[in-house]
Amino acid sequence: MKMLGGIHQPDSGKIEFAGKPVVLDSVLKAQALGIALIHQELNLADNLDVAANVFLGREPQRFGFIDQQRMKRDTQALLDRLKAGFKAEALVESLSLGQRQLVEIAKALSLQAKLLIMDEPTSSLSARESESLFAVIAQLREQGISILYISHRLGEVKTMADRVVALRDGRNAGELTKDQITHEAMIRLMIGRDLTSTFDHQPQPPREIALEVRGLKTQANPTHALNFRVRQGEIVGMAGLVGSGRTEVLRAMFGIEPPVAGEVRIADQALTPQHPEEAVQAGLALVPEDRKTLGVFLPESVKWNISLPSLWQNRTGFGFLNTSHEETTAASMTQKLRIKAASTDTLVGTLSGGNQQKVALAKWLAMKPKVLLLDEPTRGIDVGAKREIYQLMEELARDGMAILFVSSEMEEVLAMSDRVLVMHEGNLAGELQRDELSEEAVMRLASGQGDES
Repeated sequence: MKMLGGIHQPDSGKIEFAGKPVVLDSVLKAQALGIALIHQELNLADNLDVAANVFLGREPQRFGFIDQQRMKRDTQALLDRLKAGFKAEALVESLSLGQRQLVEIAKALSLQAKLLIMDEPTSSLSARESESLFAVIAQLREQGISILYISHRLGEVKTMADRVVALRDGRNAGELTKDQITHEAMIRLMIGRDLTSTFDHQPQPPREIALEVRGLKTQANPTHALNFRVRQGEIVGMAGLVGSGRTEVLRAMFGIEPPVAGEVRIADQALTPQHPEEAVQAGLALVPEDRKTLGVFLPESVKWNISLPSLWQNRTGFGFLNTSHEETTAASMTQKLRIKAASTDTLVGTLSGGNQQKVALAKWLAMKPKVLLLDEPTRGIDVGAKREIYQLMEELARDGMAILFVSSEMEEVLAMSDRVLVMHEGNLAGELQRDELSEEAVMRLASGQGDES
């Protein structure tokens, strides 16, 4: 996709566009031909407003000056088309991840593209935002715009695609026509074999309480006090619509955004988190949603990333870096999590999304935490890598680790959870036991309907 977008150049072969061979040696060249690429990882300037981001480098001018009014008017028209729910004047830094995704889509639409490439466009969108996007895609198809839609959400692909092309290990693994597209057929092409059971969660017997949250009030929702527990060996899902406050709860527990009130207890230790260092020392670990910005250091090696949190803990007697322990830990975690890398010296930025996520997990697991917090643990990774993450969660729970995970994928929440905590507008709307779990039950609580029939 980056070759089609003019970012990378092919080593061999050729590209034809509109029936003619083309050389896409720059992003501007690709855009001039009508190729727009929406990256999976967002590419926005947080300090600028939405309109400035949409037209960055292509600002309309009047009398030699930027025509701010036209820029905002045109941007607002695009946002209305996407049913975005925010204004062209809004600063990007004030928007949620899902809203920023819509800004990227608006930017691509503003290019009047003939070919629109979307890489995981719904990975951070709510169900309502996704439906709006699908409606826009339908309109674009009717207008004759070609769309290359990349997604690991196979249900979306089955519903929307006219054809499916699957890649595996950098090769074309096969193609499916409209009447051949099934969940099983796509998985078979993607991983090279049948996957009879994507999820195979085995609940563990109840154990001691590992995590207890008492009266926690987040900065985003200071009027709601949250109370819940997670036991050793238990996997608890946290569901809710985008903007319901799920991520804010994890960030408050970890001390990134210190809570307004309340405490977190790890085993018998009380914690009023004011800084992540306190949380880590108490035995808490957080793997964030945005792995490339907050989870790993892309320009550094696998070894460097995995050993980073435990450097001080494993220093030599003279305070120097314990290189022997660093190498041993990195090698051990790479093997345990089945991280596919040429060596522990491989740069994380060259790995696939699934392997980057494993590195983000590995660096905390090396610290042997008591409680693991996961925010969208399988966002933007393929179905094979997802299964490996689920198997790892299963193994950790079996060994007694308490796991609290946030996910926007209903199938994931229903399959992997012993219990589900459902958030609605910053409040804990309810709790569902495993035998009570269904998509309808979760959505009823998530939409604020409670026990209403």
